[in-house]
Amino acid sequence: MKEELVVLVNEKDEKIGLMPKMEAHEKALLHRAFSVFVFNDKGELMLQQRAHSKYHSPGLWTNTCCSHQRDGETNIEAGKRRLQEEMGFSVPLKESISFIYKAPFDNGLTEHEYDHILIGTFDEEPDLNPAEVAAWKWMSLSKIKGDMERNPDRYTAWFKIIFEKYYNHIQP
Repeated sequence: MKEELVVLVNEKDEKIGLMPKMEAHEKALLHRAFSVFVFNDKGELMLQQRAHSKYHSPGLWTNTCCSHQRDGETNIEAGKRRLQEEMGFSVPLKESISFIYKAPFDNGLTEHEYDHILIGTFDEEPDLNPAEVAAWKWMSLSKIKGDMERNPDRYTAWFKIIFEKYYNHIQP
């Protein structure tokens, strides 16, 4: 299987090239990414627990799904594609905010991403891809925030950054 390429960007989110995903993470180069937040009609966020086989952050809880845009793919197209691949459903998404973060991992890889937050709504059960997702649950933002403060080691680095800095931008 051909390795996935990520879109390298500058700090204005302008494309400057393509690179294999693992190489970009090894070199900690800034690349385009997205984080999808799907809410139900009660205002609860659908969380996913990353599969235990993931190469970084395995078994940690995070937002509904996240990944990288393919070359030429819009943020919305990428979010809908990956939501279907990971969670087994598709919904209309809207763009919220974007930000840059850098998070090194114990395995020597670093996420350095220009992350676009996408928001959607859904009131059914997902059809999980077990290669990507171990479990899922609905939680209110206030309960997530409290649990994250008590148990930060249960959550992904980017999810904690979003909650710490951009909490007001992820409301349903």
